[in-house]
Amino acid sequence: MRPKSEVTPRCFRPPDESFFLLGPRGTGKSTWLRHVLPDALHLDLLRPELERELSARPERLRDLVRGAPEQDTVVLDEVQRVPQLLSVVHEILESRDRRRFVLTCSSARKLRRGGFDLLAGRALVRSLHPFMAAELPAFRLDEALRHGLLPLVVDSRRPQDVLSAYASLYLEQEVRLEGLTRNAGAFARFLETVSFSHGGVLNLANVSRECQIERKTVASYVEILEDLLLGFRVPVFSKRAHREVTAHPKFYLFDAGVFRSLRPRGPLDRPEEIDGGALEGLVAQHLRAWLAYGGDGHLFFWRTRAGAEVDFVVYADAGFWAIEVKSAGRVRPEDLRPLTAFAQEYPEAVPILLYRGTERLRVGDVWCLPVESFLLDVKPGRPLFPSRDVMRPMTSR
Repeated sequence: MRPKSEVTPRCFRPPDESFFLLGPRGTGKSTWLRHVLPDALHLDLLRPELERELSARPERLRDLVRGAPEQDTVVLDEVQRVPQLLSVVHEILESRDRRRFVLTCSSARKLRRGGFDLLAGRALVRSLHPFMAAELPAFRLDEALRHGLLPLVVDSRRPQDVLSAYASLYLEQEVRLEGLTRNAGAFARFLETVSFSHGGVLNLANVSRECQIERKTVASYVEILEDLLLGFRVPVFSKRAHREVTAHPKFYLFDAGVFRSLRPRGPLDRPEEIDGGALEGLVAQHLRAWLAYGGDGHLFFWRTRAGAEVDFVVYADAGFWAIEVKSAGRVRPEDLRPLTAFAQEYPEAVPILLYRGTERLRVGDVWCLPVESFLLDVKPGRPLFPSRDVMRPMTSR
């Protein structure tokens, strides 16, 4: 854990103009903004008295901004608490009072109902993710798989206790307070059940049956997870497809530690199954952060009707990569077959197998890389891995 006075530098670079900064609770939005924008006017809507005051009179924001003429940047923390403020922000942005607004948000539901559209063209939309391995002074893969990389957890002296309380925090402060669902108990049951879908194809009917909740309600709960930025779906890569691919997306919880805290364990659960899900999720959150911080592309997965599957396909301006993740210390021939099949269909892609070993190998056209060193090399502004045209020939194993 770092001393309270230290703030870990982040790969995210704030734009010069106004922007929304989305991110789940605990990703360090407020702490980081106070560090990089110390001279801004910071208004925290998690302070009950400020939330009550601005809810009753949203136009008071105009008075607060005018009362700080020397502060040209205004940070509104958790703006979804008082979405009516966006009308006042819009008015100020349209006026001669040229201020820059940074609007943080950990729930996109209320803002989707007009907020983003209202400021379209006047405020960019950016996101802050859990730590990347390259951001940490000492990254340890085993610890990241056990506790995740949520700054709230990484900075804690008791990370497991913080993780255990995290879902409860969302249930109490987001789901109930925002009135997102009338049945918090059913939602808690859904959270446990959907954790089994982490890293797998999302089948709403199966989730509905397991948690004994109507399918329509389950679909709305998945949307709530996405609105709270706690989960995300990865669509199927189908560009120029010659083989028939599946239609359903895969689902991930946003952080490996949060996944482990929600995933129930029993005598029939194999540790390697949970470890594999945590590792795949850890890779997924790094790829999302890389794309969000400047990768300028999209994240997919690939799965044919015949059952061949590649965990991730990154399709970006900087390159085209197919990535398979294995929680094993050795590379087996059968591990390479999905990547080989994908490379046959998409020879432009760089096929990569990430595994828990220590050797960097090239087997046929497939690069086999230690996952820990790969994650440490994932840095915005540079390719995930060299593209085909700059690769040097290497003898196959």
